[in-house]
Amino acid sequence: MSGVLSRIDGIIRPGGKVFFGWYIVSAAGGLQLLAGLLWMQSYGAYVVLLQAEFGWSSALVAGAFAMTRIESGILGPLQGWLTDRYGPRVILAIGTVIFGIGFMLFSQVESLLAFYLTFALIAVGSSLGGFATVMVAIVNWFNRHRAKAIATSQIGYSLGGLCVPLVILSLEAFGWRTTAFYSGVVVLVVGLPLTLLVRHRPRDYGEELDGGPVRDSDEGYEVRITGPDFTARQAMATSAFWLISVGHAAALLTVSSIMVHMVPHLTQGLGYSLANAGLVVALMTAFQMAGQIGGGFLGDRFNKRLICVICMLSHMAALLLLAHASNLMMVVLFAVLHGLAWGIRGPQMVALRADYFGASSFGTIMGFSSLIVMLGMSIGPIFAGYLYDVQGNYTMAFTVLGLSAMAGSLCFAFAAPPAHPDGDKLAS
Repeated sequence: MSGVLSRIDGIIRPGGKVFFGWYIVSAAGGLQLLAGLLWMQSYGAYVVLLQAEFGWSSALVAGAFAMTRIESGILGPLQGWLTDRYGPRVILAIGTVIFGIGFMLFSQVESLLAFYLTFALIAVGSSLGGFATVMVAIVNWFNRHRAKAIATSQIGYSLGGLCVPLVILSLEAFGWRTTAFYSGVVVLVVGLPLTLLVRHRPRDYGEELDGGPVRDSDEGYEVRITGPDFTARQAMATSAFWLISVGHAAALLTVSSIMVHMVPHLTQGLGYSLANAGLVVALMTAFQMAGQIGGGFLGDRFNKRLICVICMLSHMAALLLLAHASNLMMVVLFAVLHGLAWGIRGPQMVALRADYFGASSFGTIMGFSSLIVMLGMSIGPIFAGYLYDVQGNYTMAFTVLGLSAMAGSLCFAFAAPPAHPDGDKLAS
């Protein structure tokens, strides 16, 4: 029986023991759930209430979100180096504390300056205590099941989006200040214990990559040929590093704009109630989750680069649908396409870098890549907000963003696997 269990897709080891890497994946999912639920995917709802109370323009409130993405991008190289050097657990714990305190301070803001400063604190905390840091742990514990492990951890973020209607209910029942304060409490009470489960490299704990050597049950997986890992300097000398980074930035150009402006577009432009807009967020997130589940299995078996190209084209179609939506069916189709593309694509971009450049300096490589990626996260919301303020609608903004996703698909199409400067080549 244990022999059968050991073959359950890299999860159960011989003797029926669960590979510890999957506990790390679960903790990473929990941390991303907190970020997705309480901040990233709830921000659009906060925007509506902040504008109602303070009268700030769409560009101003989008600017706060963009500033946090710039800050996270600038922090990226240092964060990556610190994570590679000291391990993800310490960095996660520090970030989680800052994240929680940032929310508590945000609940007390009375001015635009205070709003920007507290969101800067939230950004630092969520960055240190979130996605980039946990990815370092996951890529160090997995190879054959890397895309699946990354996708599984990101389901937490999707679950957060699926539960956004609960945050909206709290905002409507208790107000944004009370909701923000207790969000900080939840981050500290739930997030800190989760950080204790995260570990850096399996060999430091007597474990092996993927829980053991490659067996015949691993046939069909797209496995990276083991060779010397790239340093950050070596990775940045390849065209693949820049093409993946620019393609990733194009993807987040669309994603960040939707995070900030979809709810205002649905409520102010299409006449939906805040509660109904929350249901659209939940629908989109449900399909994002479905995409993550399927994308993890696809990425471990098929060409990750081709998957990214297809997903970017799906983002383009979704944004064009939203830009010109005239009925509920178009909005639903947008939510389905955008959610699936987001869910399938997300794990591939992380796993593709790890496949190309290895795990040893992954945090530092991701950190330098974030300097480029953050341009998409920051420019998108400001651009869409500015066009809305000028034109009074999001039609042109979402159309241009959709076309930028098409350009991003070309980046992935040309991002061929790099050759190591010492002569070792990677699997295509």
